[in-house]
Amino acid sequence: MARPPPLGELPPGYTPPARPATPQILAGSLKAPLWLRAYFQGLLFSLGCGIQRHCGKVLFLGLLAFGALALGLRVAIIETDLEQLWVEVGSRVSQELEYTKEKLGEEAAYTSQMLIQTPRQEGENVLTPEALDLHLQAALTASKVQVSLYGKSWDLNKICYKSGVPLIENGMIERMIEKLFPCVILTPLDCFWEGAKLQGGSAYLPGRPDIQWTNLDPEQLLEELGPFASLEGFRELLDKAQVGQAYVGRPCLHPDDLHCPPSAPNHHSRQAPNVAQELSGGCHGFSHKFMHWQEELLLGGMARDPQGQLLRAEALQSTFLLMSPRQLYEHFRGDYQTHDIGWSEEQAGTVLQAWQRRFVQLAQEALPENASQQIHAFSSTTLDDILHAFSEVSAARVVGGYLLMLAYACVTMLRWDCAQSQGAVGLAGVLLVALAVASGLGLCALLGIAFNAATTQVLPFLALGIGVDDIFLLAHAFTEAPPGTPLQERMGECLQRTGTSVTLTSINNMVAFFMAALVPIPALRAFSLQAAIVVGCNFAAVMLVFPAVLSLDLHRRHCQRLDVLCCFSSPCSARVIQILPQELGNGTVPVGIAHLTATVQAFAHCEASSQHVVTILPPQAHLVPPPSDPLGSELFSPGGSTRDLLGQEEGTGQKAACKSLPCARWSLAHFARSQFAPLLLQSHTKAVVLVLFGALLGLSLYGATLVQDGLALTDVVPRGTKEHAFLSAQLRYFSLYEVALVTQGGFDYAHSQRALFDLHQRFSSLKAVLPPPATQAPRTWLHYYRNWLQGIQAAFDQDWASGRITHHSYRNGSEDGALAYKLLVQTGDAQEPLDFSQLTTKKLVDKEGLIPPELFYMGLTVWVSSDPLGLAASQANFYPPPPEWLHDKYDTTGENLRIPAAQPLEFAQFPFLLRGLQKTADFVEAIEGARAACAEAGRAGVRAYPSGSPFLFWEQYLGLRRCFLLAVCTLLLCTFLVCALLLLNPWTAALIVLVLAMMTVELFGIMGFLGIKLSAIPVVILVASVGIGVEFTVHVALGFLTAQGSRNLRAARALERTFAPVTDGAISTLLGLLMLAGSNFDFIVRYFFVVLTILTLLGLLHGLVLLPVLLSILGPPPEVVQMYKESAEVLSSPAPQGGGLRWGVPSTLPQSFARVTTSMTVALHPPPLPGAYIHPASEEPTWSPAATPAANGPSNLGSRGLCPATG
Repeated sequence: MARPPPLGELPPGYTPPARPATPQILAGSLKAPLWLRAYFQGLLFSLGCGIQRHCGKVLFLGLLAFGALALGLRVAIIETDLEQLWVEVGSRVSQELEYTKEKLGEEAAYTSQMLIQTPRQEGENVLTPEALDLHLQAALTASKVQVSLYGKSWDLNKICYKSGVPLIENGMIERMIEKLFPCVILTPLDCFWEGAKLQGGSAYLPGRPDIQWTNLDPEQLLEELGPFASLEGFRELLDKAQVGQAYVGRPCLHPDDLHCPPSAPNHHSRQAPNVAQELSGGCHGFSHKFMHWQEELLLGGMARDPQGQLLRAEALQSTFLLMSPRQLYEHFRGDYQTHDIGWSEEQAGTVLQAWQRRFVQLAQEALPENASQQIHAFSSTTLDDILHAFSEVSAARVVGGYLLMLAYACVTMLRWDCAQSQGAVGLAGVLLVALAVASGLGLCALLGIAFNAATTQVLPFLALGIGVDDIFLLAHAFTEAPPGTPLQERMGECLQRTGTSVTLTSINNMVAFFMAALVPIPALRAFSLQAAIVVGCNFAAVMLVFPAVLSLDLHRRHCQRLDVLCCFSSPCSARVIQILPQELGNGTVPVGIAHLTATVQAFAHCEASSQHVVTILPPQAHLVPPPSDPLGSELFSPGGSTRDLLGQEEGTGQKAACKSLPCARWSLAHFARSQFAPLLLQSHTKAVVLVLFGALLGLSLYGATLVQDGLALTDVVPRGTKEHAFLSAQLRYFSLYEVALVTQGGFDYAHSQRALFDLHQRFSSLKAVLPPPATQAPRTWLHYYRNWLQGIQAAFDQDWASGRITHHSYRNGSEDGALAYKLLVQTGDAQEPLDFSQLTTKKLVDKEGLIPPELFYMGLTVWVSSDPLGLAASQANFYPPPPEWLHDKYDTTGENLRIPAAQPLEFAQFPFLLRGLQKTADFVEAIEGARAACAEAGRAGVRAYPSGSPFLFWEQYLGLRRCFLLAVCTLLLCTFLVCALLLLNPWTAALIVLVLAMMTVELFGIMGFLGIKLSAIPVVILVASVGIGVEFTVHVALGFLTAQGSRNLRAARALERTFAPVTDGAISTLLGLLMLAGSNFDFIVRYFFVVLTILTLLGLLHGLVLLPVLLSILGPPPEVVQMYKESAEVLSSPAPQGGGLRWGVPSTLPQSFARVTTSMTVALHPPPLPGAYIHPASEEPTWSPAATPAANGPSNLGSRGLCPATG
């Protein structure tokens, strides 16, 4: 294949073009910026030339390096733990959570499985026996779930959470209690005898039927067993817990049931109970004192009469509590049932997960489709499954998105002329970006950055869209290289022109994502860091590896090979050579608007003898008048892109010419030059643009006031699923949250009792705290402890008054009296621990309701050991746990009187329920109130903090907007500095930052109109929008800055150069985001696809409409101007000899012509391609081929190849 001829091989009559007029640098402060930019561009030029010389090596090493990094994906870890994802790093919540885990361990005491029943018909009352029957049916089905794992059968009774199982010395009673002790199930069925059906335990006694809660009367059973065993302590325990007759003393929903016990209040009357009346005030478990389920835990959508009596409700809820994996492991460790399976905590977790999944499945299927009620089931495992599904990579969507991008890149860059087509470059560029994304994510995995849902669901598409933008920019610049650029410098010249803007956008993107990492939410911090690293890998791929691809494609084009199918030669090897405008000697050329263009039309003929194509060049010269142009012909340029010349017809002297279809000649650059820019830069259009964007900004400022904070779980879970239905019903009817007020170590609990009571009172008075019933004491360990002490003090006083207890004996007294005796004689002094004189002078609780400090920790030991039900109900979770101590009133030795004191407490908690938390503002109000109460307690010396999911996941909203504003302002400042340093023009940088700030405000306002709430995820996108917006603005600004002429001309030229790549980049970004629209998660669609699509459209409008208008009005002055020498003669050249060409024009030109340039276009017209059309031309030229300087060979300016066979 022939190389392009050197200059010496041109016809001798041709005058070589002189170098263009040297640009004159404006005086003043612009010298240094231009020099610095020229130095940086020189480095880029050297880089491009070096890559082009060693393109094969660079491509191989680049792919090898990126491929090696991509292997890091094998060690990627996907994080699904909500606490690890959403608790602010280094925040007080994080420190408090760490303190809780240090004292109590990693896990909660129990996990909750919930059933919610709602009517299918909106507003229907569920307080009817029929509705409760359906609830019983679903709950009973769920409670009977069994799973078989490790060769064992696991049912609810084995894995449920049992609160306060007492320690009984009688072995037979202890075994019976272990089998019978009920699971903690909070259900409205506990108001009725049917609640016993959910308890699966049973025991056997000789001569009696199996003992179950459906037929168990504890009082009667103790009377029957009394003669055979000493059960006085157990009886007192049941009396204190107010167990009574347990379930058999409660009304039956259906008194006609054959199993309804005779002791049921409505057994004989056979009347159905008044459900609303029975449920009024809540229900009780088997213990009336310690197991009270408040109405708000059982009923939703309640309505009352004016007197406050419950009338109706719209939802029922039952909650099953299961042990945590650690508790289940400890419970069965060493047990005969698990000794043969290598029992471990991991196996315990697997058992619980399997049971929970089966629980949800059967509960949802328990009611028939035509039932009047519907059941929604949920468990902690369901939430974990949702998070796992949310975090899984959708291979189909990833492949679909990348295939779509491949197709777009290939189709966009294909051309009719194979020498100009870049379809293979588009394919290679997209594949390279895909490899760069994979390598960036692999590097993140190697650095230990955990992946999450945002990484797997969003980042691959977002990074693809952003990365392909620069691919299009380089490809466009490469094809539109200035004519006459040496072949070996094409890549250097391309990087010299575009490397600055690519570097600027990539650095800004990285800075934006690094700034977004300031948002202290781990999931979003990881996403931002990963995005920044991926953008960095994209930048390296675009600047180092993609130029090697372009260089290889240049070789393919120079060898006239087909695009994509590069092994085949091109059947349409069109070549266009453009000779640069020349400096017109010493002639006087006024600055103006016309061009002298000499066009040489080449005709290809086939010589049958030599089987070569011979190209013949006839001379022709003409003066092109200035076209009609709204900008005063400032946009008319002599050169344009090579691609623009392909369809040019200069048709004299040939019978037929190959001409492209008109649609093939259309391009975005042509549209921008001839239609868009002239229209946009008219004065009235500028005014309309400014008014419209000002109105948009004003509307957005109003929309910003509509943005609410928050991110509910219902926003994350896919709509239309059973899980979403449950969460919606729970949010509507049961917006309750279990929280705790944790007291830490570092202060003396014994001497701070008053402050602890005050703290509890302040916390209880918060608006969101659900108050206990008026008939029930506060449910805290300090109240339970004090009340228990007052109870045994009363028993002691009674035994002392009756003489059953004396100074020297307590054996005849009651169990409680004996306990009080042992506590009253304690002094707390290690030297003299006992003082019997205190029996009559001391009280366990003084008149102010405080426990004597010297007895506080010894009394705590006795209470924890003697009142397990009260301890369990208090949910105190003491750390360090008080020591075990067994009381035996018949042991009168001195050792039995010594009570070990508990260690000073470092952790204890008061439980509370928060209600009415529907909106984020409600959560924030509750959090602020709780924090204020703890701060007030801190001034009294008590160290405390609130704990629970509202504080873990909603406290971020206290400072989220402040964090967002700080991050955006800091990023805008960084963007200004980066742009000012790389562009070396603060004026332009300020305009860019102004446009970016408008984009951020407008995006925020549109979120308000769309109802998208502000959480950490939109904050990250809003912060990143500044960096992404740079993609749409910097290219235009840099094109404006480096152009010559007036502001209008420079804005138009900037649009001509950047309109196509910026538009292609925006479309590629939208295509990358398009796959997000197909996500199963509405959250991904609303919070990522919609927001990022709006951001892309805003960026396109601001970059190609608003910014050019602002630059044409407020843009900085030009850095260089073109200066020409004055001379009376425009151009002189030797007269043409033979068939040579004489370049020249008359010495006088019309006044309207100012800039005189010369150019030569040499075009070969091969046989037409399929799809092209043939149009008739004029007659054959009359000049002889011999007139041309054939001495230089006919192929010097033509193509060489085989001639087709002729007949």
